Amino acid sequence: MKSQHIKVLIVVVALAAIAIIVPNANSFVILLTTRALAFSILVMSLDILLGYTGLPSLGQAAYLGVGAYLTAILATRYQFGLGYDFWLVVVFGILLAAALAAIFGLLAIRATGVYFLMITLALGQCAWGLAYRWNSLTGGDNGINLRARPKFGIDLANEVTFFYLVFGLFAVSLLLMYTLVRSPFGRSLAGIRERELRMKILGYNTWLHKYIAFIIAGGFGGLAGVLWAHTAGIVSPENVVLTTSVDALLMAVLGGAGTLVGGVIGAFIVFGLREYLSTLVPWWQYALGAVYVLTILYLPTGLMGIPERIRQRRAATGNREDVKKMAPVTS
Repeated sequence: MKSQHIKVLIVVVALAAIAIIVPNANSFVILLTTRALAFSILVMSLDILLGYTGLPSLGQAAYLGVGAYLTAILATRYQFGLGYDFWLVVVFGILLAAALAAIFGLLAIRATGVYFLMITLALGQCAWGLAYRWNSLTGGDNGINLRARPKFGIDLANEVTFFYLVFGLFAVSLLLMYTLVRSPFGRSLAGIRERELRMKILGYNTWLHKYIAFIIAGGFGGLAGVLWAHTAGIVSPENVVLTTSVDALLMAVLGGAGTLVGGVIGAFIVFGLREYLSTLVPWWQYALGAVYVLTILYLPTGLMGIPERIRQRRAATGNREDVKKMAPVTS
């Protein structure tokens, strides 16, 4: 329990440092951090499925796309969501993405393992196909450009103000998801991940638990989409493409699945490396791919698992020393 409190304190201190340091940095750092925070909500929503429920989804980009396209269409066609009604767009984005997840979940939840992975992949590709082909609504391959950010007492066109908005919604999302995974419902999800058959024998409706988790993850993905639309300033099929879901999955694995905060760390590392390496070498994708491969091979529990590995090595070393001391000395 004490170690858990220490981890929470470290996260709070890190968030406070971000809130203080980033607004005083240059425009590039502010924009990069804002994008990383918005995308981190999507990564954490995926971690609810991957790390806590044991469901590796490749369709999470669909929910980000729903929230982003809803925001862009309402803003450009109906001038809705550019004032105080922005908060209604946030609610609509969450609800619409959750509704889509409820439909997709009926098709995917009964499958497990690689079958679940392939079904979510297919469903995500369906969402991409609609975004790409429905030109009259989505703008097709050109996408939709958002010319302005909302104004409601504060002007979100100001990069620092918008950063604080995204930061605030990110912090609230982190708190809500942390509360969820620490609740009895979240612990039952962990039980399903470890041994679903045993949970069934104990009387848990495992399908319903997974279905609810799937919907919740979709809702947070929709929130990420609403923020991403105003962060990027453009919504296109690139936001719904398979690569987006794969990026979110790899970020969660890189940071450490089943930790929430690990996904945030993974998102910041990938965004930072992507922007830095792309200015140095044209083959930066291969370098980033090598980071993923090395992490999976040598850090299967992600970066958040490093302290535990160190403790295990120290314990193993201590045990060997104790054995040597207890061994009889022979002349």
